[in-house]
Amino acid sequence: MNHRPSGSLLGAIDLGGTKIAGGLVDSTGTLLHRVQLPTPATGTAAEMAGAVGAVLDLLAADPRWSAVRAVGIGSAGPVDIEAGTVSPVNIPCWRAFPLRAEVAAHPAVAGLPVVLGGDAVAMTAAEHWRGAARPYRDVLCLVVSTGVGAGLVIGGRLHTGRTGNAGHLGHITVDVDGRPCPCGSRGCLEGLASGTAIARTATEAGWRPPTGDTSATAVATAARAGDPFALAAFDSAARALAAGIAATATLVDLDAAVIGGGVAQAGELLFTPLRRHFAAYAALPFAARTVLLPAELGTDAGLIGAAALARTEH
Repeated sequence: MNHRPSGSLLGAIDLGGTKIAGGLVDSTGTLLHRVQLPTPATGTAAEMAGAVGAVLDLLAADPRWSAVRAVGIGSAGPVDIEAGTVSPVNIPCWRAFPLRAEVAAHPAVAGLPVVLGGDAVAMTAAEHWRGAARPYRDVLCLVVSTGVGAGLVIGGRLHTGRTGNAGHLGHITVDVDGRPCPCGSRGCLEGLASGTAIARTATEAGWRPPTGDTSATAVATAARAGDPFALAAFDSAARALAAGIAATATLVDLDAAVIGGGVAQAGELLFTPLRRHFAAYAALPFAARTVLLPAELGTDAGLIGAAALARTEH
């Protein structure tokens, strides 16, 4: 392999159900430049591919692009890193779409190594490189937002699994009689703990926001004001998360669990009941010692993580 100079840059794509972001990241993990376009999630496969190409065009217009030596992609999943394909649950027009090849064929990328990973795995790589997971060898990192994603660091190394989907915690069953999930199963963690689920739980219980805003952010505002339905919705989400984290801690003996994403921005509205429920579910002493921490990198984690996936490519 050819070795990059120490000052070389990494290109990064963070692809989700609402936005496609692109960035330039240096060798220390600092995000130097960011661009973003909306995701045409209900459009055609070609329109989606065109939006990714447009983000790459914007990145390539920056004069620093010439220093890029590899490109990382963190995509909503499931992904298949062996095949280089993605099938995002919330982007129905893409099923087994060859995203890695599509990016590699872009004129500005041609000849550069391109590395694909799931968005939650990218976030995990970012937090272990530059964030809250840095001190730990065995860590679960979660993104709790519109959906729930997760990734694992085992023995100090990112553990992706053969297809890149290891740690897909949002789609494990935590309620055997629970709601049907778009993934085809039922009672999935995502259906109970995501921002969408929190808003649905509060509304179904009787919460009626005075402004008509039924987002998870509005539920958080109501919870801070003491609304019992809103508080119960966050408690329900925290309980589901605690069950999933405790099961993972029991299975792989974690040092820590790092929780990020939009829902985690609610702070102690989420973390106080999360710690309480985790103490109940993590009954074995080795699992109970798992530390629960907020993520540190915020909205930059997706791009820094995509770059982290690519940084071993020389």
